[in-house]
Amino acid sequence: MTAHVTAPATAPADQLPGWATLVRAPNPGPMTLDGTNTWVLRASGERHGVLVDPGPLDDGHLDRLAEHGPYSLILVTHGHEDHVEAAPAAADRFGAQVRGLVETYQRWPDPVGDGTVLRAGGLEITVLATAGHTSDSACLLVGGPDGQRAVLTGDTILGRGTTVVAWPDGDLGDYLASLERLTAYDGLVALPGHGPALTDCAAAARFYLEHRRARLDQVRQVVARGVTDPAEVVAVVYADVDRSLWPAAQWSVRAQLAYLDQRESSGGVSGLDQR
Repeated sequence: MTAHVTAPATAPADQLPGWATLVRAPNPGPMTLDGTNTWVLRASGERHGVLVDPGPLDDGHLDRLAEHGPYSLILVTHGHEDHVEAAPAAADRFGAQVRGLVETYQRWPDPVGDGTVLRAGGLEITVLATAGHTSDSACLLVGGPDGQRAVLTGDTILGRGTTVVAWPDGDLGDYLASLERLTAYDGLVALPGHGPALTDCAAAARFYLEHRRARLDQVRQVVARGVTDPAEVVAVVYADVDRSLWPAAQWSVRAQLAYLDQRESSGGVSGLDQR
C-alpha cells in the first residue's frame, strides 16, 4: 500500500536565495497547508521587485506586501483563487501589470508562453509551462546577478505532501510530463506555492513521480477488480488519508481514471508508465 505523504518530498531548504522573500497569506487549511506562499523577488540594490502569487483577497496580506514594495511586475503560477484572488487589487494598489499563463492575465499581442523570458527586479525569469495540476500551471526559473537560481513551483510541487491533479482542468499525463521536465533542475532550490522551500527541485520531482506511479498502479489494480466509481476508488486507495481530503482525492482519482482510459483506448504504454 502506498502511504499518504505528509512530509516534504526532499529536505527543506536552510535558507532562501538572497533575492527571495516569503510573505505567507493568512489562509491555512487542509489544501493550503500553512497558507499560500506569496513570493517577493528583488535583487540587491533594485528599487522595484516582482510579486508572485498575490494570494487570497485579504487587506492585511496586501498591507504586508505593500511593506515590501514597490513592484514593477506581478506574476501568477496558476488560476486557483488562493493564488490569484488578490491579483486585481494588487495590480491597482501597486500599479503593476499581472502576467502568467492564466488566460485572464495574458497580454496581447505579447502573451506569456513557455520559454518566455522576463527581466524585472534585477532578475531573469523564465516561464516554464508545467500543466497538470491545472491546465494553466507554470513554474518560474529565476536567476539572480549573484548566480543563485531557483524554481518557483506554484502548486506543481508543494513544500510538504503532494498536490492534487484538479480534474477536469488538470490532466495526469500532462502532470507526469511536467514532473519529468522539473527533474532537469538538480540542486536548485524549489520555492513552492505552499509549505517550506525545498533544497532540490529535481529530487522533489523524482519523488513525486515515483509516488504518482505507485498511486496509479493502485488505481489500476482496483479498477481491475471492477471498482470504477471514483468515490469507491478513493475509499480503497486513499483509505489512510483524512476524510476531509477525500473530495480533493476524487479529483486526482478522476484524473487517474481518465488517464488509464486514454492509455487503454490508445492501446499503448507510455515511457512515463514504463519507468
